[in-house]
Amino acid sequence: MGKPLAASRGEVRGVRERAEAMMALAPASLAPEQLPEKPSFTRRIEKVPVGVVLAIAPWNYPLLTAVNCVVPAVLAGNAVQLKHSPRTPLCADAFERAFAAAGAPAGLVQALPCSNEAVHAAIELPQIGLVSFTGSVKAGHAVHASASRRFIDTTLELGGKDGAYVAADADVAAAAASLVDGAFYNAGQSCCAIERVYVHETVHEEFVARALELVRAYRLGDPRDGATSLGPLALLSAPAFLRGQVLDATAKGARLLCGGVETACPATGRGRFFAPALLDGCDHSMALMRDESFGPVLGVCKVASDAEAAEAVDDSPFGLTACIFTSDVERAEAFAARVDVGTVFMNRCDYLDPLLPWTGAKASGKGASLSAHGFKAFTRLKGVHFKHDPLA
Repeated sequence: MGKPLAASRGEVRGVRERAEAMMALAPASLAPEQLPEKPSFTRRIEKVPVGVVLAIAPWNYPLLTAVNCVVPAVLAGNAVQLKHSPRTPLCADAFERAFAAAGAPAGLVQALPCSNEAVHAAIELPQIGLVSFTGSVKAGHAVHASASRRFIDTTLELGGKDGAYVAADADVAAAAASLVDGAFYNAGQSCCAIERVYVHETVHEEFVARALELVRAYRLGDPRDGATSLGPLALLSAPAFLRGQVLDATAKGARLLCGGVETACPATGRGRFFAPALLDGCDHSMALMRDESFGPVLGVCKVASDAEAAEAVDDSPFGLTACIFTSDVERAEAFAARVDVGTVFMNRCDYLDPLLPWTGAKASGKGASLSAHGFKAFTRLKGVHFKHDPLA
């Protein structure tokens, strides 16, 4: 899908990290819950498999998003049907081969090569006990509607427009380095990419200068070239869409500091690239600050207070993650309490901690943002109530 070589290798390493974390969490997470003792009775709540899990994985992180479902589902006792995006279909085959090579029972993890439309027919199958989907808001609505007809559960990780705040006491150099990476890694095609930054007015000028230097340093090129740090865009429609966001923002007063145009690989003149764009003077009248970009563009807005920043970060129908850069833990705690998102970071961004297995983000009429990782989603609760003495 165009991910540069170094980032692709990093994704493979991440698969192992997350799989090992899930294996470490499994015994405690899947253990029965023993209820308070009662004479002559045995009472507990067991966590039993849901049956077959249908995992629908996206193209942007085809290995990491799949492992978040496949490994905990299997550890919880389920079988998995893995359907990948048509842009990365062979990744599902790789998971199937890996489990077969490890000696898993035949069919435990199977690739499901089918069209997006055929997925809804698969959801109707009585063997499917859960659907795990990562993708667009529109497709998420369709998956949820199909699953709801059978009253089976879904886990949905959908749109994102993650916001960041650089407070007055932040290490500005560290904040710029982390946020630029969080915005432009994988060409901005990340569920939890930073797409808007609010900077306190006392450090705004320094932040913009440092961020601009870093953005200008990205090297576009063939993703198989180890020197490439920004690869092409996966979607045919992406360059024109991003250009539209940039033009809308500049027409409404934003300053385009660099990039912001469709381009190609410098060496070959080919490829679907977008020059990484940094814009300052942005506000929420601009689509760039409201609608998911999913590309290498970043808008910056100057704020006068922590309260203004928290209000702006929370002014979105999406809510996967948010972050604050500050040297004050109490300030970070206050910010975390005010923003309605699934995960709040201090002094880092765009990271899924494998030891934070479940995060839920807000839903709204404009599109839910929800992620459910770990084991909770892949089991159902079963009560056990034994009375040992019929006369007791």
